[in-house]
Amino acid sequence: MTRVPLPSHLNLMIIAGEPSGDAHASTLVKALQASARANIEVKVFGATGPLMRAARVESIVQSDNLAILGLLEIGGALPRFWRAYEALKSAALTRKPDAVILVDWPDFNLRIAHALHRRGLKIIYYISPQLWAWRPHRVRNIKRDVDLLLAILPFESEWYRSRGVEHVEFVGHPLAGEVRAHYERDEFCKRYQLDPARPIVSLLPGSRRREVQRILPPMLDAATLISQKDKNVQFVLAIAPSRSAGEIKQIIAQRLDAANLFERVRIIEEETREALAASDAAAIASGTATLEAALLRTPMVIVYKESRVNWHTLGRLITAEHYGLVNLIAGERLVTELMQNELEGERLAAEIISLLEPERNQALRIRLKEVTARLGDGGASLRAARRILEAVAEWKS
Repeated sequence: MTRVPLPSHLNLMIIAGEPSGDAHASTLVKALQASARANIEVKVFGATGPLMRAARVESIVQSDNLAILGLLEIGGALPRFWRAYEALKSAALTRKPDAVILVDWPDFNLRIAHALHRRGLKIIYYISPQLWAWRPHRVRNIKRDVDLLLAILPFESEWYRSRGVEHVEFVGHPLAGEVRAHYERDEFCKRYQLDPARPIVSLLPGSRRREVQRILPPMLDAATLISQKDKNVQFVLAIAPSRSAGEIKQIIAQRLDAANLFERVRIIEEETREALAASDAAAIASGTATLEAALLRTPMVIVYKESRVNWHTLGRLITAEHYGLVNLIAGERLVTELMQNELEGERLAAEIISLLEPERNQALRIRLKEVTARLGDGGASLRAARRILEAVAEWKS
């Protein structure tokens, strides 16, 4: 197949909303800039988070304030979403980019994809919407409005193709080959006054204030019960970087004080991967951190708890057999999931104690290595960037 040369100037639009999308989009932009030849100018504009702005993406809309969680938050945010939608649509139709790259964020991005595609713009979707998990009927939107779909989970390509989406490709997961601790367990223990000879359990209650308010209490109940049975177990509570970090630290301090656990729980800030790599087991709120733990081969329990309204309304829409990404990739319940009413201190404590048993712990580490190998061997962002440049070159030839 003859390679179509790129034009000397590329004008791309990129739209990402959630913090994880901002991270993946910024890496993709850097890969696009690295993949284009030196004599090709690549300009990118769109909806940006702080990492995208650091990667020199021109900000039409700052998406930092558009990340919400749950039905109760949506009503108050609708005016902000509408203004962002109109600003981005206007910029796209005025500037006419060579392609619009959408990153995750399906509720917003599928809507803008329809508005822009019907006006002749080419749409690339990177990190394909997880329609296999909920609202699968929206696959018709993908068929109608997306010219190239780039999937990051190994089973997604077949899922989409079986439903008539031919323009889908698996590029690997952007975290594959990238998740590693900056230092070893002994150094971690030295920094945080922990004993490397004793078991370490990490608690990751999420990165949003309301998540932490719901998920942290049963985690601390479990820590109390485990401590009563085995005083050798050490606990670390890892706080991920977020706009709510200050509020989250206040909530954690109050909860630790109420549970009388200040002396037994070390608080770790911005070193989640180091904490997970050093841990013998972990309890983790469902999300990207569970995949990071799997890539670090840390045995875990996946947990989550929503408000009753959100769980009753949104939970019924979920069609996937599993909630955790590692279980979806494995195609089986490899890791225990404790969701909603199942998440209570006694059950979580029992599961963590079980994970600390040497035989089960080692067996799960081996299985996590096998399963995460399916995500690719690294370089997903670079592969995605090259495929995007190829597609743009073909469309402009």
